[in-house]
Amino acid sequence: MPIIILFCLIILAILIWFAYKQVKSIRRNKIFSQPFPNHWMVIINENVPLYRRVPEKLKFHVHGCINLFIHEKIFVGRAIDIDDTIRLTIASNACMLLLHRQQKYFPNFKTIIVYPDTYVATQTNHDGNIHTPHASHRAGESWVRGPIVLSWGDTIRGSLNNKDGHNVVLHEFAHKLDELSGDMNGLPLLRSNNHYTEWAKVLNDEFNSLKHRANRGKNSVLDEYGTISAPEFFADATESFFEKSKQMKLKLPDLYKQLSRFYNIDPASW
Repeated sequence: MPIIILFCLIILAILIWFAYKQVKSIRRNKIFSQPFPNHWMVIINENVPLYRRVPEKLKFHVHGCINLFIHEKIFVGRAIDIDDTIRLTIASNACMLLLHRQQKYFPNFKTIIVYPDTYVATQTNHDGNIHTPHASHRAGESWVRGPIVLSWGDTIRGSLNNKDGHNVVLHEFAHKLDELSGDMNGLPLLRSNNHYTEWAKVLNDEFNSLKHRANRGKNSVLDEYGTISAPEFFADATESFFEKSKQMKLKLPDLYKQLSRFYNIDPASW
């Protein structure tokens, strides 16, 4: 194939890709701006008290993100029928993470699998050439570049109690934000390049402090599950940032500052 033809085909492919992205952006903006159904408001106000704390001026953005979420994500029930209550409860909690961020949606995955309650998953432990499978009970999980899995029982319990720092939807969707950097490692994409050094130092220090407090039995703001790894620490810290915002701002101000800068909100002031 002559070089000039190959070059033209590459340019054409690039133009088609940009046109597709532009059309998709226009479509998303249209869906984002659609009127919010009244019966959706009833479900969200009943099941998501965290939403009720959101300042009125920010609720339009939440509604738009929920519109996109419901339109783009596929819900798959395992021994449970998916209805608007399940869709909207999950969508509303997840969209809290997008509340004041430029990005209005969660990219790179489409499917949310929902079980009636805590479910059993098979996990394999590796020790050299020995691979040992064992069952573990889970409330949720986020597969890298794959679906999110949620227990509906844990989802609704965590949603209705918005002050205990336990919200499986916030946790698993925080993993999805973490993953956007290319790896799920507790270092998500930040809005400014000069933020990474401070972020890494503060979260590493707070991660070690949590392990120290957990060993002494004197931890109150963050869940000790966050001591497992940097990704779990970020996800657990996100739960507390939204549900224990005042306590975190008072007792862990450096961590609160980093999360407030990342999510671009100040929930302690709500």
